Amino acid sequence: MAELLPLDEAIAIVLGRAERLGDEAVALEHAAGRVLSADVAAVVDLPPFPSSAMDGFAVRSADVPARLPVVARIAAGRPAPGALEAGQAMAIATGGVVPDGADAVVPVENAAESDGAVEVGDVTAGAHIRPRGGDATAGQVVVPAGTRLGPPQIGALAAAGVPELRCTLRPRVAILATGTELRAPGETLRPGEIYEANGALLAAAAEAQGGDVERIGAVEDDERTHRGALERALEADVVVTSGGVSVGPHDLVRRVALDLEVDEVFWRVAVKPGKPVSFGTRGRTLLFGLPGNPVSTLVGFELFVRPALRALEGERDPGPRFERDRLARAVRRNEARDELVRARRTADGLVPLSGQDSHMIVRAAEADALVLVRRGAGELAAGATVEFLPL
Repeated sequence: MAELLPLDEAIAIVLGRAERLGDEAVALEHAAGRVLSADVAAVVDLPPFPSSAMDGFAVRSADVPARLPVVARIAAGRPAPGALEAGQAMAIATGGVVPDGADAVVPVENAAESDGAVEVGDVTAGAHIRPRGGDATAGQVVVPAGTRLGPPQIGALAAAGVPELRCTLRPRVAILATGTELRAPGETLRPGEIYEANGALLAAAAEAQGGDVERIGAVEDDERTHRGALERALEADVVVTSGGVSVGPHDLVRRVALDLEVDEVFWRVAVKPGKPVSFGTRGRTLLFGLPGNPVSTLVGFELFVRPALRALEGERDPGPRFERDRLARAVRRNEARDELVRARRTADGLVPLSGQDSHMIVRAAEADALVLVRRGAGELAAGATVEFLPL
């Protein structure tokens, strides 16, 4: 049997086949979670005028310290009433337009106003004034292409006057679980049957990553049924199957995919859990055949499918995005395969969970990290620095 493909090589192959999708115009109000396909520039200077950072008094720094007549009051959202002349002050609200002639704002708590005049002390030129264009200038890139838009980016684009932008299309993801033994939660189980969990797991993960998901459902271990379901699934940008990719008599996914002209790029990776994962393409459609054990499905999605979805949307760093921490307890290495160990993140480091078998999805629900334990002899000692994927 062919040697197992190294994990890093398998990831690189997947990302090399994941071509960025087309794009579309998206209103800013609907763009959260989407990925920019083009740089977005500010429409205006930000701020678009010199503005006060404090409630206080606009003055000429050369005039103070002094008692100055208050000749006007400037509210936010209103133009300045005119230029500030020498020996004058204007009351100003936070965000108000600093009048021509003024070069500083004295905070209200540092001033004493009475009888139409204000007593102010010394102040430095530029104090408490937000200069025009201090955050961004018109035409300056506010958010670059390849950025997934979260609240900070949405806020920045709104402030910069951007009403619409170009975003990569959301990948269409078809989810297909296989196995005659599978039943939907809520149905009555007969002997030999189990509840189908992988479809729900994969759909939730793909939707959270921005995919437009279609769940085709669970199909029986029948070649004709597999063919019909896979034909429908292959209309999507990404197909993710669970089960049916090993070497048993009822493992039909790879065989049927081959009949449907899917080019199998690799099968079997040196990773635990999830060794029998397969990856193929038909045109620009990506097909991931993940093993049927739920934890293997979870690991396969995080290692291969999530990075592919990010790459299809044009993210600059599709991943997998490993972070680093230290082990709170020792972990034994696997000599033949890299292993993803479920763990909890704590103040003391990453704590591996008990029950690492690939069918133990309930145990996996306690995890918030997948620790990458590279293949090798012996064990990684407590305190060793390791890479992990946050869940």
